[in-house]
Amino acid sequence: MEERLIIKKFIARKLYRKRMWLHKHTSIHNLPKGLSNELRASKEVRKAIDDLIKEQILLTKPTHYGLEVSLNPKKIKEIEELAL
Repeated sequence: MEERLIIKKFIARKLYRKRMWLHKHTSIHNLPKGLSNELRASKEVRKAIDDLIKEQILLTKPTHYGLEVSLNPKKIKEIEELAL
């Protein structure tokens, strides 16, 4: 569980720093980039991303080339608690 929290914080911090809010989005495959190889190879990455989507911290946008994600501006307090 601790590993999943580390991954969630990393993803939230990364998107927060890059100002990926609402209409500015990135591919879901770019989220684990920057994690250590040990964490990136674990199945916890996908579970952490799914958790963030279920908690509506990440908004999804389906495209013809894959799933895109951005931060939800309605959850700014939760995102700041997680990222900062």
